[in-house]
Amino acid sequence: MKILVIGSGGREHALAWKLAQSPRTEKLFCAPGNPGTMDIAENIPIKDSDIIGLADFAERERMDMTVVGPELPLTLGIVDEFERRGLRIFGPDQKTAELEGSKVFAKQFMVRHSIPTAQAEVADSAEKAKDLLSSDRYSFPLVIKADGLAVGKGAIICKTREAAEEAVRAVMVEKIFDDSGDRILVEEFLRGKEASFIVLSDGENVVPLVTTMDHKHAYDGDKGPNTGGMGAISPSPFVKSDLFLKIMESIVFTTVDYLREEGRKYKGVLYVGLMLTDEGPKVLEYNCRFGDPETQPQMLRMESDLVDILLSVIEGKASATQIKWSPNPSACVVLASGGYPLAYEKGKKIEGLKEAQEIPGITIFHAGTRYEGGEYYTNGGRVMGVCASEETLAKSLEKAYEAIARISFEGMHFRKDIGAAKEEAK
Repeated sequence: MKILVIGSGGREHALAWKLAQSPRTEKLFCAPGNPGTMDIAENIPIKDSDIIGLADFAERERMDMTVVGPELPLTLGIVDEFERRGLRIFGPDQKTAELEGSKVFAKQFMVRHSIPTAQAEVADSAEKAKDLLSSDRYSFPLVIKADGLAVGKGAIICKTREAAEEAVRAVMVEKIFDDSGDRILVEEFLRGKEASFIVLSDGENVVPLVTTMDHKHAYDGDKGPNTGGMGAISPSPFVKSDLFLKIMESIVFTTVDYLREEGRKYKGVLYVGLMLTDEGPKVLEYNCRFGDPETQPQMLRMESDLVDILLSVIEGKASATQIKWSPNPSACVVLASGGYPLAYEKGKKIEGLKEAQEIPGITIFHAGTRYEGGEYYTNGGRVMGVCASEETLAKSLEKAYEAIARISFEGMHFRKDIGAAKEEAK
């Protein structure tokens, strides 16, 4: 099979890495890909937002399957365009992808169908938001959420009214997230442990993936601003079997069933970001694609053929799919540019990458890198994910941090406490 992976981040590198292992994969392409994917696929210089360009390429080269990594092409309708041309593609259509494309739609959907989530109100102007903040309906901290896509940074936790008003000004007036901030949610702050619950759905049937736990905050101890994710472990230490079943019954099945009733048949991967509160699991957000960085530890543990799995979803045969997983826990630690997720510099030379990769059991997935003149340079906020899967989580993390000790670039920062929360779950 000829397969196209769309995207350029660590998630896409991990998917391409797993797809390349399938005996069914004859030729693998990544658009646009990154310096990591060029070792296992042919990188094609087409942006993930160029829907027509991507469809033209897939049609011309007769792709047997296309796998969409990022959310942007999904919300732009790439699945609709590919299916109109008779091309097989993995992901939800544009109408269904609104579940991620609009936080307001997702919140209203959850309220309509009694799916547990935080209380929130919509503001379509800075004045309306200020009125909500001045009322006595919310206590602090609270969360200001941009309605549209904001590359994982659209949720701002505000400890005081002054901080909330500043967040509103930044999102709605200064437009730090562009048009994504035309509307916002003023949302109750939930306390608990976060969990990433990710499943595959063909619109009728659901197949869960192994659980993961992301680490969203920039600094150790869950301090600092939210990021796209500074690391992840699998499995989540907080989602035991009884809670797993509860999440499937009360949230996942309900979501897929009611979406179908509303004319949004969900085909693809559904990411449910959860807060595990004292009152039970509540939905923080929906994403319509694989997690990033969660995909990296998940792919390390997957023993089944990813090509077969994705085809079963596309063809509406997910009910017959059983995924085999390694029992070994896995870990991913993200190396980020100095200053991320705020302002950061690019073009810093990366040293020690080859030495780190020589450690047995280490897998490194590129995200924001550039290859030039035989050297690697930083080219984004999250530069790469250093991953390992060993007999225990402690050994996986020990190996990952051993590899990180060999890598360096100016301003490099990473969390030193990935997976530490496991001790709290004992």
